[in-house]
Amino acid sequence: MPQTSEETLDWLRTRRSRPAKTLAAPFPDRAEIGTILEIAARTPDHGKLEPWRFLVLEKPALKRLAAAVPDRGTALGLAPDKVDKMASQFHTTDVAIAVISSPKIADKVPEIEQILSAGAVCYGLLMAALASGWGANWLSGWASHDRAFVEAHLGLAPRERVAGFIHIGTETSAPPERPRPEISAITTWLSE
Repeated sequence: MPQTSEETLDWLRTRRSRPAKTLAAPFPDRAEIGTILEIAARTPDHGKLEPWRFLVLEKPALKRLAAAVPDRGTALGLAPDKVDKMASQFHTTDVAIAVISSPKIADKVPEIEQILSAGAVCYGLLMAALASGWGANWLSGWASHDRAFVEAHLGLAPRERVAGFIHIGTETSAPPERPRPEISAITTWLSE
């Protein structure tokens, strides 16, 4: 019979991301972030390739990114509200961690498995931050998918992508519960 951790299962059943715009000071320090990153790195990683890396974005870097968003958004012809929302994501926080999907060339490990591993790192990072008592949110946005932006402002190599920005801080307000999937509607049991 497996040994269960009811406390962990109860926490997982009720865990909630916290909207990034509601996170405030204090923010985790470098040692606390280091612990969160160690936990996040314990993710499924077929072939032990580590097909991801972390960029810890502190306030000066976030301000620089926020300042770069309007020019790029205008060049792309994006609506002002979409540009403002992206800039605000960087401007309103003191720390965010960019998880960079960095697939390696490997005969035995398809690129999609490596990309999915980076997504698992995002989830692990989010869960580690929440379990550490911080509020946290996993975001992306148009700038994270724009090659020119990520190469110029985050230093990404051509094969790399932003898997997500994990914002971490002190929760100032709890969001209301949102509807969850009806498991029976999205589950198929194959018995044969």
